[in-house]
Amino acid sequence: MPGDSTGGGLDRAPKRKRAIIIGGSICGLFTALLLRRSGWDVAVFERIGSELAGRGAGIVTHPEMFDVIARTGIDVTEARVGVGVSGRRVFDREGRLAGQLDLPQVLTSWGHLYRLLRSALPDGTYHHGRNLVSVEDRADAVRAHFADGSTEEADLLVGADGLFSTVRAAFLPEAQPTYAGYVAWRGLVDEAALSAATRAALCGHFSFSLPPGEQMLGYPVAGADEQLEDGHRRYNFVWYRPAASDGQLADLLTNVDGKRHPLSIPPHLIRPEVVAAMRADARRLLAPQFAEVVERTPQPFLQAIQDLETPRMRLGPHVVILGDAAFVARPHVGMGVTKAAADAAALVSALDDGSDVEAALAAFEARRLSFGRAVVQRARHLGAYMQAQILDADERARAERHRRPEAVMSETAVATGIAA
Repeated sequence: MPGDSTGGGLDRAPKRKRAIIIGGSICGLFTALLLRRSGWDVAVFERIGSELAGRGAGIVTHPEMFDVIARTGIDVTEARVGVGVSGRRVFDREGRLAGQLDLPQVLTSWGHLYRLLRSALPDGTYHHGRNLVSVEDRADAVRAHFADGSTEEADLLVGADGLFSTVRAAFLPEAQPTYAGYVAWRGLVDEAALSAATRAALCGHFSFSLPPGEQMLGYPVAGADEQLEDGHRRYNFVWYRPAASDGQLADLLTNVDGKRHPLSIPPHLIRPEVVAAMRADARRLLAPQFAEVVERTPQPFLQAIQDLETPRMRLGPHVVILGDAAFVARPHVGMGVTKAAADAAALVSALDDGSDVEAALAAFEARRLSFGRAVVQRARHLGAYMQAQILDADERARAERHRRPEAVMSETAVATGIAA
């Protein structure tokens, strides 16, 4: 009978669908918040045993990212998310203004955005120190197996676990990142540590210095204490430099103990002589304002630039990958976080359409796969001139048009030129 204790009566509320999210970084947080708003029971599993807020550096925002933040239910203005700049500047080797473009934009830091999203997610939903080892995708559900021996079962598993995704590796082991032929030195320095002249030149704009075959850029972001007011912020820089994989890269990634790291190295293990040589090169090659930024940055860190492109985002009836687990574009497009947010929003929209999970994942993939490819391709074009050592003469000539000051200002971290 309806409502009795034995028959699953008609007055029973339908069981909430459950999602497991592997990866507790920004992509995972966007996905979790949107799924919860859509009525899902969500659990986030992050392999690192502590909060991630201290990681990362600068992030370029786009209007689409703010649209997705609004969909999560977080009531926030652009002024709370980051630092606004009025436009872009290029400085020549002598520190003179070589170009200027009006282009208002909001810049933020990884840590600031992470904390904003993490504070909106209940602590009981987020689980630290849970390292995924395998995924079992069955006809009726998906099961995740963790290194501590525990298992979790759900209707959906989302791989939001980044460039070296365990979820992707389980289904697409052949999809591996490839080195692009150049590296990025990155760093954050307190605005107050810079001279008044350098602050005036750089800290109100997204700025560039363009040595031959290289690119330096920088912009202001939130301070270490999350303050966004002038004088209390930090300045974020990214310096792209060619490095052949079998020579210079190997040297850069050899640590203080002589151990070679494959494609990244912990900042504190970078050899002092490597940092000293980089600072000397900054004085020799960069506009003096940027040379000062590099000189006064306490702990620069190094990133090997890589491409990643996957043939699929739907990996099984109940398994999907988003963000950097699926596509990693060189940072020149400035789309990494916005793309991750848009992936999460597109996934939840597909699930909300009323189809079963498998059909929803197919619809999601059809919508986002081509966009991920387009972002990667656009970023390759913008960065090609910095891998000149592996280009032929014709390719080098075509690439050079992207390093002109007017092109750099109008193309870097702008969505124009990317087909959805």
